[in-house]
Amino acid sequence: MARAAMTIHLVASLLLLFLSSCCHAVAAGAGVRGRLPPTLATWRQYAAGGAAAAPPLVVQYETRYFTQRLDHFNELPASNGTFRQRYLVNGTFWGGAAAPVFVYAGNEGDVALFASNTGFMWEAAPRFRAMLVFVEHRYYGESLPFGGTRAAAFADASAAGYLTTAQALADFAELILSLKSNLTACKAPVVIFGGSYGGMLAAWMRMKYPHIVMGAVASSAPILGLNGLSDPYSFYNVVSNDFKSESKHCYDVLRNSWSEMYKALATDAGRARLNQTFNMCKGNVDDIPGLVEKALIYGSMMDYPTPSNFLTSLPAYPVREICRAIDKPTSGNDTVSRIKDAMTIYYNSTGGLACFPGAGAEDDDPYGMFPGWTWQACTEVIMTMSYGIGNATVFPPDPFNLTAYLAGCLATTGVPPRPHWIQSYFGGYDIRNVLKRSGSNIIFFNGLRDPWSAGGILKSISNSIIALVEPKGGHHVDLRFSTKEDPEWLKKVRRQEMRIIADWLKQYYSDEAIDSMMN
Repeated sequence: MARAAMTIHLVASLLLLFLSSCCHAVAAGAGVRGRLPPTLATWRQYAAGGAAAAPPLVVQYETRYFTQRLDHFNELPASNGTFRQRYLVNGTFWGGAAAPVFVYAGNEGDVALFASNTGFMWEAAPRFRAMLVFVEHRYYGESLPFGGTRAAAFADASAAGYLTTAQALADFAELILSLKSNLTACKAPVVIFGGSYGGMLAAWMRMKYPHIVMGAVASSAPILGLNGLSDPYSFYNVVSNDFKSESKHCYDVLRNSWSEMYKALATDAGRARLNQTFNMCKGNVDDIPGLVEKALIYGSMMDYPTPSNFLTSLPAYPVREICRAIDKPTSGNDTVSRIKDAMTIYYNSTGGLACFPGAGAEDDDPYGMFPGWTWQACTEVIMTMSYGIGNATVFPPDPFNLTAYLAGCLATTGVPPRPHWIQSYFGGYDIRNVLKRSGSNIIFFNGLRDPWSAGGILKSISNSIIALVEPKGGHHVDLRFSTKEDPEWLKKVRRQEMRIIADWLKQYYSDEAIDSMMN
């Protein structure tokens, strides 16, 4: 099977699921021709029993709802509609009216998921006497316009059209101002945090609303991964280099495995062999190439130095473990058996699954991410850094073709994509000089094991726009809960972030002539 055909098959399957599971479509169309940017929207919990890991005991919050305006930028009658926006609050450590408020910029999913996995904020709150607020992004989780159902929110382009980054940031601004007013805390400094897409939002929030947030921690935020700002092959190049750095043999086996899988899929005997080797649930052997691709991508992103259980159970350094499984297989020395052992590391590291799930089981979207991210990735968040696959990667080549992708997006959403709008609205071109002149108080963390780092800010821009870069780091690893097994480099990164935030707050209190809350 050719790479292009496989990609169309995979994405078509995802879109078909979207149409059938939500019982509606944004618009009829031929489907996106190209892959959507890898995101939490394509994850599933694979831990035994299918249940997400329980949040740490420190994660305690009150769930609140804010009556949010549907459209912040027009005075048309429809603009005056409202919806309930969910946010989570913990005031246990808050020091009072002048103490900090730490806000998490909600990503493309249920906000409770991010509240339970952003340990840095929970661990920093006592030191800074900060209130914690996790704000859910519109059109995700429970924050659904048009009656609070996903079907209504994505019924057509007129309903889904209010899902934009500009609207989401305006939501954050309105909610923060209302919260501070209700607390009689107009002087309370606000620091905003975010990882991945949430990190992009955090950085843009500081740029667009500096009068509301006085600093931003933007972790693994690929704000330069957009169309025209980065190499469209860079994402998959980093993934491949991660595996190659562990083992040249592992890299070679992965590169050669696709022809073996496609050859086996072409015959009844080969399909039977694949099913026997992988032990696929319900015999869904056609899903194997897609499952392999996904495991390599997310294993690379989540190449953490300690075991993790965000949305699937992974051992420490999963890239290393995947390569060890390939280099020292237990099922057999042939390529297919080696790949099967590697997939066990990603999909069944706990040993709790009786068989490998197929794509149908995988895409049940338990966190309500897929409809919104499909819309965003096709209308304005055009992350072209993850669209092309070169000839020297661990994946079959797939040349970058923006025209085909945008045509597929138009057919899918019924709305012409705007591949340059984000850059025009938030900036991106000549960003170093622009931010040097106009920006301040942003931390950009990037771990170079994370493929999204190729679209990140990797050099400090000024004394207050600081890039923290860690060669061994994974996707927003700095925001995870600390453990006693954390390596020294990770501890150092978090100490640096704490110190920088403290400096921001001291300067803020000095400028505002407020007795420091840092004592």
